[in-house]
Amino acid sequence: MLQVNFLRDNKERVLEGLKKRQFKNLELVDDAIATDDERKKIQFELDSQLSEINKISKEIGILMKEGKKEEAESSKSKTVQYKESSSELKSQLEIKEKALLDILYQLPNIPNDLVKGGVSAEDNEIIYQSHDVEGLGEGAIPHWELAKKYNLIDFELGVKIAGAGFPVYLNKGARLQRALVQYFLDKNVEKGYMEVNPPHVINEASGYGTGQLPDKEGQMYYIKEDDLYLIPTAEVPVTNLYRDVLLEEKDLPIKNTAFSQCYRREAGSYGAHVRGLNRLHQFEKVEIVRLEKPENSYAVLEEMVEHIKEILTDLELPYRVLRLCGGDTGFAAAMTYDFEVWSAAQEMWLEVSSVSNFETFQANRLKCRYKTDGKSQLVHTLNGSAMALPRIMAALLENNQTEEGIKLPKKVAEYARFDVIN
Repeated sequence: MLQVNFLRDNKERVLEGLKKRQFKNLELVDDAIATDDERKKIQFELDSQLSEINKISKEIGILMKEGKKEEAESSKSKTVQYKESSSELKSQLEIKEKALLDILYQLPNIPNDLVKGGVSAEDNEIIYQSHDVEGLGEGAIPHWELAKKYNLIDFELGVKIAGAGFPVYLNKGARLQRALVQYFLDKNVEKGYMEVNPPHVINEASGYGTGQLPDKEGQMYYIKEDDLYLIPTAEVPVTNLYRDVLLEEKDLPIKNTAFSQCYRREAGSYGAHVRGLNRLHQFEKVEIVRLEKPENSYAVLEEMVEHIKEILTDLELPYRVLRLCGGDTGFAAAMTYDFEVWSAAQEMWLEVSSVSNFETFQANRLKCRYKTDGKSQLVHTLNGSAMALPRIMAALLENNQTEEGIKLPKKVAEYARFDVIN
């Protein structure tokens, strides 16, 4: 969430950033500033009245000691009037504070200066590509056919049990999933991330804390009876570990990694791009989350990018890195790098990871600060997928198919304890 003082002091920069995102409701910036002005006015009147009440209360004590009961009673009647008025001002203040919060919740983060303007994924910048992919998939068949051929994944059985987008992994398919999860966690722990095992449901405050609410409310599974949401990613519960926390400077950086199931409604998804493992309602993912001092966060973002590169190199998958344009950058992020792997049979790039710097946007919602030089300031939060399983699985199956079966890369085979699927 953007701070209203930031909107006030950097209005032109804010508007320019929102335009870079293709954000249409620019009037919300002026609405937020005007609402805050009204809030400040009410707060000033309330503070003045509370100060007057305190002053009169002290006078009453003095008058009572002096035996001037009539004058004391007269002063008491004034405090009653002030208390009634201040009570009304408190109600007005609560209404105005909620109105301001509602406006601020609608404003996305401001993109970093390096983020270029653009409308959609077609405008993203390719920063790095590991391989020339031309001709890599000649004669390849898609992963959903391979999964059926080798009895790895049963999509129809998942439909029977739950519906489309809930596959059932079998035999070496299930073992390969488990092996990849273990490898990703081990790789992250080796890089200094502390592993945590968070809940797979969150309350409303947690959803607001990381920016899923109200922006992505329609994409989340909601449990009405308990007023809880199934998590779309482990980022949400892990980052919320630090909600309403005042850290010491020595506590930073904080580096966490977590494995979880992820649940997304993916409302409106249809077409060829959702076949097989391309887009699911439930999938497995390993996440990395960091809390950093502001001056370090962009160097850390690049460090996280290099970490994901190492993982994809170990997996021996052709991949590329994109810096997202303003129109494709997520609501809460200031800058995002996407990683895509090449799908040999589908002859298309599949997103497998996003690494983002949210700067203070999430921390302001979370009220997560750290103390430095006797003062407190907001941390910067970052996260990334390391990695999401479905499309990694799809690419591994498609890119490593041979006439003898699917031959796994060395690192994958080491964790899976088998090197061929046949």
